[in-house]
Amino acid sequence: MFRSGSFVIAVAGSALFAIGVRGKDNGLAITPQMGWDNWNALGCDVSEDLLVQTANLIVDYGLRDLGYHYVILDDCWSSGRNASSNNSLIPDTTKFPRGMAAVADDIHALNLGFGMYSDAGRYTCGMYEGSLGHETVDANSFAEWGVDYLKYDNCYNEGYAGNQLISSTRYRTMGDALNATGRPILYSLCNWGEDYPWNWGSTVANSWRISGDIFDDWDAYDARCPCEGPDAWNCELPGFHCSVTNIFNKVAFIVSKAQPGAWNDLDMLEVGNGAMTDPEYVAHFSMWSAVKSPLIMGNDLRDIAPQDLSILSNAAVIAVNQDPLGQSAARRWLCHGNGTNGESGGSGIQLWSGNLKGTVHEDYNDYVVLLVNGNNNATVMNATLEDIFVDSGPRGHAPQVDMSWEVRDLWAGRMSNETAQAIIDASAVASNTTNGYNATTITSGGNATAIFDNRYNATAMSYADGLAANNSILLGSVTTTVQPSGTLTANVDRHGAAMFRLRAIPTAVRKRDEL
Repeated sequence: MFRSGSFVIAVAGSALFAIGVRGKDNGLAITPQMGWDNWNALGCDVSEDLLVQTANLIVDYGLRDLGYHYVILDDCWSSGRNASSNNSLIPDTTKFPRGMAAVADDIHALNLGFGMYSDAGRYTCGMYEGSLGHETVDANSFAEWGVDYLKYDNCYNEGYAGNQLISSTRYRTMGDALNATGRPILYSLCNWGEDYPWNWGSTVANSWRISGDIFDDWDAYDARCPCEGPDAWNCELPGFHCSVTNIFNKVAFIVSKAQPGAWNDLDMLEVGNGAMTDPEYVAHFSMWSAVKSPLIMGNDLRDIAPQDLSILSNAAVIAVNQDPLGQSAARRWLCHGNGTNGESGGSGIQLWSGNLKGTVHEDYNDYVVLLVNGNNNATVMNATLEDIFVDSGPRGHAPQVDMSWEVRDLWAGRMSNETAQAIIDASAVASNTTNGYNATTITSGGNATAIFDNRYNATAMSYADGLAANNSILLGSVTTTVQPSGTLTANVDRHGAAMFRLRAIPTAVRKRDEL
């Protein structure tokens, strides 16, 4: 018998079996984590003012109440190590003159969590000090500063990669160090899908990146993100500049690897960064939500357009992501698309569906249905009950096929641009008052208090409790009913998505019961 990190590998005859601890067992990320990270929009342009301003805006815009909890500082925050103090990391005093603990205190005072970044290598990706070989001292620093979340990157790893054992051991070292501090710190691996982290990530961390870095583009080919297309999941070089559909195609093969406390991470959201159309951002947010990816905003909240705030604020879609069952939707079929020059067209049209927690029928859960149109024109898409419920019985024989289903459009109640702009304007007024940021007390172009009264507040009632209570904000708008053996039809925008919650009609009589 020998040890590898926190694992004991036992040898019995010719068999090898691992005895490990499930997940990090830190009680965190029971549903996918939500928050904000500066990297996509701002890169190394970081400061304590940026973090505190953004934290206040998360509160102002009602995003905290929707579940966006973590304010995550990415790379480029340190200025080396202190040789006279156990080689601990030194925050850049120009960017963070009050130190990290003071920033954490400000964020905690808003009932938000503070996240930080490091790297499982000699250097970070921005060439600052990494944590490889310094895991214990760095974990202790993070805990002392009041850190609640660690994003842990993979640059300059000195070759400690190449198979699953090497990579998992390297990442487990920091996970064990974080746990040893006694402070619950959500642990997010950013190793780009190298060495198949979906096979071992649930024993090491709360989430793991499945691909190279996302780029604000729908489906453009980029040689720096290899393994293009709907069948390219076995990718030895994750790369970067990966399109939304490139990443989404890759997760199709590993949706079963996610579970409460441990999630496939498709990378941060690009909603609001300006390079995609509104339908593309709607589809992007829908796709990430359906497969239970962490929802980490990656835009500059100090300069947000109302249509982007309305996407990020859709509680009915977030409720799918935060569903208490914790089951990812799965791809049921894909038809290759009609991409043009410069566009892969590889996303085609896709049907995804999956289980959601249901309360209206004693025997049958709700179901999410996601129709994704990667074609370069609006497309009428059809999904049969047989395809939607294929996992519930042999093809055509799932009992749900013989039932009637209420169809609820999860985007029909999307916040209007006018309402979103009123929220933004209210915050702009509040930021100039001596009372600080409190959009609910400001009237600007309307009554902000009334606006927030009509929005979901997950800090007052969890998504699990809201769904159990059949809160209408979380359920979408009823549009039609699909009859037994029927078909759900939707006209889907170019590079867009339609997203529905199906609810079993309690009075439905199955055909077999009539025989």
